[in-house]
Parts: sequence; C-alpha cells; structure tokens
Amino acid sequence: MPKNSRRGLLAYLPYLLVMVIMFSLLGNLNNKSTEEIGYKALNQIIEKEQLESAEIRVDGLTATVSGEYKSGDTTKPFTAQIVNNDEVVKEIMTKLQAKTELKDFTTIDGTKQSVWLDLLISFLPIVLTFAVLGWLMTKMSGGGGMRQQMDVVKSKAKIQTDVKARFDDVAGAEEEKEEVKELIDYLQNPKRFEAMGARIPKGILLVGPPGTGKTLLARATAGEADVPFYSVSGSDFVELFVGAGAGRVRDMFKTAKQTAPCIIFIDEIDAVGRQRGAGLGGGNDEREQTLNQLLVEMDGIDDNAGVLIMAATNRADVLDPALLRPGRFDRQVTVSLPDRKGREAILKVHARNKKIADGTSLASIAQRTPGFSGADLENVLNEAAILAVRENKKEITLIELDEAIDRTMMGPAKHSRTYNDEEKRLVAYHEAGHAVIGINLEKADKVAKITIIPRGDAGGYNLMMPEEETFMQTKSQLIAKITGLLGGRSAEEIVLDDISTGAQNDIQRATQIARMMVVELGMSDLGPVQYQRMSQEVFLGRDYGTGKEYSEEVAGKIDSEVRRIIEESHQQARQIITDNRAQLDIIAEHLIDQETLTQEEIENIAKGLPIDYVEEKEVVEQTKEEVTEEN
Repeated sequence: MPKNSRRGLLAYLPYLLVMVIMFSLLGNLNNKSTEEIGYKALNQIIEKEQLESAEIRVDGLTATVSGEYKSGDTTKPFTAQIVNNDEVVKEIMTKLQAKTELKDFTTIDGTKQSVWLDLLISFLPIVLTFAVLGWLMTKMSGGGGMRQQMDVVKSKAKIQTDVKARFDDVAGAEEEKEEVKELIDYLQNPKRFEAMGARIPKGILLVGPPGTGKTLLARATAGEADVPFYSVSGSDFVELFVGAGAGRVRDMFKTAKQTAPCIIFIDEIDAVGRQRGAGLGGGNDEREQTLNQLLVEMDGIDDNAGVLIMAATNRADVLDPALLRPGRFDRQVTVSLPDRKGREAILKVHARNKKIADGTSLASIAQRTPGFSGADLENVLNEAAILAVRENKKEITLIELDEAIDRTMMGPAKHSRTYNDEEKRLVAYHEAGHAVIGINLEKADKVAKITIIPRGDAGGYNLMMPEEETFMQTKSQLIAKITGLLGGRSAEEIVLDDISTGAQNDIQRATQIARMMVVELGMSDLGPVQYQRMSQEVFLGRDYGTGKEYSEEVAGKIDSEVRRIIEESHQQARQIITDNRAQLDIIAEHLIDQETLTQEEIENIAKGLPIDYVEEKEVVEQTKEEVTEEN
C-alpha cells in the first residue's frame, strides 16, 4: 500500500472506532437485564406479581408477551415466547385483562406488518456500514484526491469588491499618490487613453522600506477607482508540489479577467520573482516555473484590458530582470520614509479615533521621530493610548506620547534593574559625554532627551536629532556624527580614567559610518573610488562566492583610513569634553539626581541658566498671542 494511502487510513481510524462502539452499544441496548421466561413462569408472574405494563405481539407461529412487573421497590422487565394458539393466547389475554392495576396493555398483530419493513429493519445496519466504508475509501482514493488536486491549484487571492480605503487615509506620500492617480482615471474611463493611442502601464512596482504604506497605497487606489481588489502574497504561489504555483497564477488571472476592470496586488513579490537560477546548489524549479507562468500571464494581458497589476517589495535588487522590463512592470514607484511634514500628516490620520488632550502638538511629535515609518507612528499612538488606559486617564497627554516614542525605539523602561552608585555615575557621565558633543560641536546631532533609565539592552540613551532634515549628508556631518558617538567613551576615559562595555553599540555604529565613507562614498584619501557595496543585504544566489574587488594592498589602506577617521574623531571628542568639563559635570550630576533631562533643560544648561529656568518674555508673548486670537 502506498504511504499516502496508509497515512489516509490512519487519519480515518478514529471514525471507524466510533462506528464499532456505536454498533456495540446498539446491540447491547436491547439486552439490558431483560428476564426471558417460559410459559409456566409467565402464568406465575401474571397471577402473583403486580404488573406495570404488558404487550402481546402475535407474529407467525409464536406470540411474544413482554412487559414490566414490580418486585419490591424495583421494576423488572420480562419477555416470554408462547405458541401462537388461539386458546393459549386468549387465556393469557383474559388473565391480563383481569389485572386491575395494569394500566398499559396493548396487543399487536405482527402478521399484518409489511414484509419489506422487516427486511429494511434487518438489513439497515449492514447497508449503513457498507455506505460509510465506501465513503471513507472514496475520500482516500480517487474522488477526494481529485478535489484535493483542484484545491491545490486554486488561487488563494482574496477579493474585495467594496474597498473602504481612500487617498485621505494615505498620508505622507503625496508624490506617490500623484503617480497612481492617472491609473484611477484609466480604470474609470479607459476610452480617453485609447483615443490618444496611449498604453497604460500593465504593472506598477511599489518599492520602499517596510511599514511605509505600500499595501495601503495599492488598496486606496482600488478604493478610489471603485474596482475589485485581488490581494495575494508572493509566498502563496510557491507550493511543495511542482506546478501548483503556476496553476494558481493561471487561476488568479482567469478570475481577474472575468471581473475587469480590477487590480491584482501581489505583496512581497520577491518571494516568487527572485532572479532565476540564483541559489546555492541550483535554482528552485517550482518557484521558477511559477515566475515563468507569471511572466506569460502578464504578456497575455491585452493592452488596456482593464487588469492592472500592482506589487510591493523592499528588495527590488533581487528581482528577475525579465519581470522589470517594459510591458510587465513598466513603472516603479519608490515609497520612501516620510519627512517631518509627512510624519505630522500620518499622525493626524491615525489620531482620528484617539482622544488626545488639547494643546498636544503632533508637530512636535513628528519632529522628534526622524526615520520613523508610517507603521512606527501608528504604533506610537497605539502605545500611548494603551499607556493612558493603564493610568486610568481620559485623554492621551504628552507624557504618554513621550513614553511611547521611547518604548518604540528602545523598549519599555526596566525600573526593576537598579544600578549601584559606581555604575550610575559611569552611565551618567557616558550619556553626558554624548550631550556635550551635541551642544558644542557644529553640525553634530543635537540632544533632545537624555536618560539613564535602562531600556532593552541599553543602560541609558540619548535621543539625538539633526537640526534640519536633509536628503544628503556631507563629509563634515558624518565626521561630526562619529565624534558624537565617541563622546561617551571619551567622557569615561577623561573622568573615570577607565572604560566600560557601554560604548559597544557606539563604536559599532561609528566604525560602520567610517568604513562606508572609505569603501562606498569615496570620502577618504584613497580618492573617489567605490571599493565595495555595503548598503544592501547579501543575496546568496548572486553575492555568495564573489571575490573582493580590490587587492590586499588596498585592503590594508582601507583599514588604515578607517582607523584614521576614528582616531581623529576620538581625539576631537576628548578635546571638546576637556574644554567643557564644567558643563559635563553639571549634566552628569543632574542625571544622577533625576535620571532624565528634557530638551528644555539641556538648552538651559547649554546657555548657563538654571535647569528649571523659564523665560518670562516667552510667556508674555504667548499671552499676547492668545488675547489676539480671542479678539
């Protein structure tokens, strides 16, 4: 017997056991302690015992007398077989009719019952048994197997005919929305494009980091165009069985063409669209066949047929070139991380159903969250709402939002982890070293918050933000960033005359920036030469086994340049901290005392003012503005 058949038989074994138990119970049901007696004993029971019920059934050559009698406090059932003789039957009937306490007495003439009914009752259990066994065998063999095969090649795409998402729900991506607006016009009025002889793109590839809203943008496009939206993941096509993925692609496109105009959205298309023949030990036949079928189906869509394909990925560099050529995915739309205005717009969208306290500025939250994606910002507001509920507050305040940002970046605070006095002083001076560099070094990231409360694996952290968000960074800005990262280690060396493991992450990030400057950006004495690509992840099928693009001599020079950049930045950090030792001590003392410093408190320290100083002029001007608004 094949393995699949044996495995299927074991799967149905519990059902067979249930059937055996059921028939056993039915067989024993009729035999539950019924007393079978003869003619003489029957007469004795009728004459001496108190009968509860009795029944005479005349059937052929015999008659069956059954019933119940009371013996003491118990009721006992009985049954007796007697000869079907008129005198004998009449005698028993007369004696039973004479029993005054007998309330339930019936007679049945079985000779008038249908012969077919008897046969049905006799053979019904056998017929049912064979029917169930036949059904089980069918499931394990031909019929069930065919249905299972049909289910394997059936598309797993989920269809939405009434998409609720709109462009108003997609914030921080104005340019991206402009790129797809013409697709909406095409889906609603294709004749305008046909009259001009224009061919609308068959495929739109959305590329960008995770959480930037690629899926939401595709869904909003379908919602604005009011067309069916087919959503499927790239991993849904790849199956263990060769040919199943190709069958699913065919089925999906066949269904979509019947409901055109429509949008097919393939999320994480790199799961099925990676370069063919790439991989250790050869390619994946099933995945490559699926990709081939996808390419064929995209070619088979007539121009302006009303079927638009949208896909999303964050690894466009690993996609097969045949997938990206014109006629398939004609257009690539890059969905980038939002800027400050975009983050503020995203926060406003996700704050619609949140109870946020009056006076809470979402613009300040957007300014404090550079590098956050739309998903990160939604998580910040959700965490703030959870914290507000935990504290039994009716509104979300700036306190909860501030804590939510910290939790998103570094994890929840670990108040149970306590420092001894020596560790607390070390962490305070380490974080104060970062702050002094940010205050006194031009082009360095400014410190928005300092805390020595442990979060995650970090004993404390600085929230560093650039003064102004830019799309490019200069060499001096990168050097200043490295210097700021080394500020903590430099403060440990100067104040404590020792070093700790707390600078591990700082040194790692500083080294990465320095090496990127040398081998990728050409910002060193080695000249404007790119020696290696380091910004993207390794793709084994393409990058495994690739040798270095430079000689051993150049490798030594690269290491020397990286070390030189780090050492010069380190010496600069030590000099700045030495020149501003008093400022370092003030920040460290306040951290030891209150564990956290806000941006306003840091600015007061930088200006030489008391840490809790509030400028009265600002308060007066603010009051005047409020009066003007009221008037």
